Amino acid sequence: MRKKLTLIISGVVFLILALTMIIVGTVMSVLIQKGVILNDNNGSYGRIIVILVFAISSLVFGSIISLLVIHNPIRYINRLISSMNRLAKGDYSTRISMGKGKIGSSVEKSFNKMAEELENTEMLRSDFINGLSHEFKTPIVSIRGFAKLLKKSGLTESERMEYLNIIDEESQRLARLSNNVLELTKLENQSILTDVTYYNLSEQIRRVMVLLEKKWSARNIVPILDFKEYFITANEELLKQVWINLIDNAVKFVPEAGELEVKIAQNEDGIRVDVINEGQPISEEEKNRIFRKFYQSDKSHSSEGNGIGLSIVKRIVELHNGSIDVNSGNGRNNFSIFIPKV
Repeated sequence: MRKKLTLIISGVVFLILALTMIIVGTVMSVLIQKGVILNDNNGSYGRIIVILVFAISSLVFGSIISLLVIHNPIRYINRLISSMNRLAKGDYSTRISMGKGKIGSSVEKSFNKMAEELENTEMLRSDFINGLSHEFKTPIVSIRGFAKLLKKSGLTESERMEYLNIIDEESQRLARLSNNVLELTKLENQSILTDVTYYNLSEQIRRVMVLLEKKWSARNIVPILDFKEYFITANEELLKQVWINLIDNAVKFVPEAGELEVKIAQNEDGIRVDVINEGQPISEEEKNRIFRKFYQSDKSHSSEGNGIGLSIVKRIVELHNGSIDVNSGNGRNNFSIFIPKV
């Protein structure tokens, strides 16, 4: 491709130079005939020599100037083509430098941004596959192991029920994982928010708290619901998933008898919901990772989830053109969701 491009550019330059030579030669011939440059005393031979010298000189000097002019563009084009070929072969660490010119800087910025996005996408894809494989493998191995134990004779009734309960729990875990993966895939392929209605957001969050009552009451947590009645225009079912995931996640990380608080505030731009819990602080590094698929900052709680919940939350908020921020300090973690007015 590079050779073909070079030949095309060279051909165009040659045609231009040849045309220039013809035009210059014609002009010279007219000037000679009119006696502006040569007169009759020089003879026809002298005229031909003058025309040929001028034409050849024009071609030589024009070629040199053309080569100097197109040298850098060809070099940068060849560099761009080479880098694109490396990207196509999977080398996403490829970056280019196109000089300080306005066009070159623009091409460099766009190419390097594209390469960076492809590199990040490849990393996310790899992490997703590895995480998915691990999350599916763990319960399957557990189910298989306890199924083998059930085949053995001499088990007591309590042992048999224990093994069956574990198999049941792991099966439910697999089902939840499958549902979450399918839900996330569906949300990632969705670009238009549908089924938007006007409803009572405060009542929805209170119902979610009731739904999760067994979990927070088992840890002696008394939720603080500090809000009045607020209404929102949004997809009610999708936002319900947001509050379930955020509150369930907060309950898991609140210490025994710790604090869990939900706040709602509204301004002319939209509504903000804060889910605040006591617990270990979230580092800056973890803040950049917690929304990745299958990422779990605290491995001690890995059996209680699969690391997809916050990815689902982020995608739903994005579909609502909203934003999610994480603040951590003074022993409290705050997940803040902002949904703009429609």
